[in-house]
Amino acid sequence: MFEFGREIRRLFAGDRVKPFADGLTGGDAALLELLDLPLLIAEGKAADVAAGRVGAVDRPQLRLNAAGVWREIARRSGDPVALRKAAAAAEAACHAFDPVRRPDGWARARCEQGFCALLGAELFGDPGLNAAAEAAFREARATVHTGLAAPLADIGLAVVEGRNALALGDADAARAVAVRFNAPLAALDALTRRAAAARPFAAEARLARADLMCGWGARLGDETLLRAAIDDAAAAGNRLDLAYEPLTWARAEILRGQAVALWGEASGDVDAIAAGATALAGALDHLTRDHSPLDWARTQIALAHTLQSLGEVSSDARAYEQAVTCYDRANLVLKDAPATPLRGLAAGERAMCLARSAELTGDLGVLDAAETALKIELAGQRPQRDPVAWALVQLHLARLYEARVDITGKDRGERAAGVLALDAALEVFADQGLRSLTVMASEALDRLKAGPAARRTAV
Repeated sequence: MFEFGREIRRLFAGDRVKPFADGLTGGDAALLELLDLPLLIAEGKAADVAAGRVGAVDRPQLRLNAAGVWREIARRSGDPVALRKAAAAAEAACHAFDPVRRPDGWARARCEQGFCALLGAELFGDPGLNAAAEAAFREARATVHTGLAAPLADIGLAVVEGRNALALGDADAARAVAVRFNAPLAALDALTRRAAAARPFAAEARLARADLMCGWGARLGDETLLRAAIDDAAAAGNRLDLAYEPLTWARAEILRGQAVALWGEASGDVDAIAAGATALAGALDHLTRDHSPLDWARTQIALAHTLQSLGEVSSDARAYEQAVTCYDRANLVLKDAPATPLRGLAAGERAMCLARSAELTGDLGVLDAAETALKIELAGQRPQRDPVAWALVQLHLARLYEARVDITGKDRGERAAGVLALDAALEVFADQGLRSLTVMASEALDRLKAGPAARRTAV
């Protein structure tokens, strides 16, 4: 799938061949997908040079192009520096465009600022960036009513509304958000027939809605919402050309596989869970770690979660072992992106896999390894910077203590340590308004506190 990209690298990455002054794509954003991450970074630097050149033609548009390249770099790598460059370039483009003479360009630049903020909220878990994105999209929408910027602003506002409403856990709110996507999607589809530049935005819009429906469906166990996510991801993938849009196609297939697996969990269909795992493994065959490290790591985590589900259904320790392998592969990327919440999530879920494997096999050495890994992860975190990730590690650590007591039948201070960890996690979850995690921690705390009394009653 990436043969064309490798051919570009062969032609332009040699020492004896000079790259074009303005990069390999010549400003064509559709070609960015064919570049691997090192070439994409070189493209971002070339875009900066082109925008800063004396006598540059249409400098505002060149700055907007540079912002798009750096945002894609941040999306693939999780690099906060790249995201800051994208936001700075978008801001510079916004200042350079005249909102009276070129309102569509100004609105596009403002939308780019909004998309940078949305990506920052996703990558680094900062909900305040969603509010900044909303302000940018509203200003852009108030400026234009036609063209490409108008539906882009509407899509951005729908994403922000969906993220804000996701915490409420309301299926009706999810369906209302899904409907909000209909009009801008139709507008983007109409623009695609006249301008190829709208094509990737239409695919991304469908994937954004599918991602929201997938999150809602997983939280509520709602099969209808998960089916809607499957349909959106499949529709996005079917409209893409695998030869020229390989990365977006892979993202669509990954989201479809994840939604299928979650639908299988919600409906109790083991075959669907297995089908989701097959789809995710197939997507990995078309996605290399060098091309998009963060997408590759996310796919490994999604596949690991699916294997965990298969392990729960079958009580097969091998499924958990395979899931641990996937988490270890994801950590090859995430260890270089410590700011992303994915790292803490992967570390915690890996520990849970090891705990279940230890419970099934009675191997305490597995628990020792999991506990050591979690304590290392906890030592490297700062609660003030990311309190939720810190609390999740505490929750998973308490689960390991509980598993050890259950396996050995002896309490050598594990219960007290687990209660202490859960108390700290509960305080954070309550402060953050995370209801589902609060309930999970409360139930775990009740089990730990009731353990000795339950054992005396049994005797």
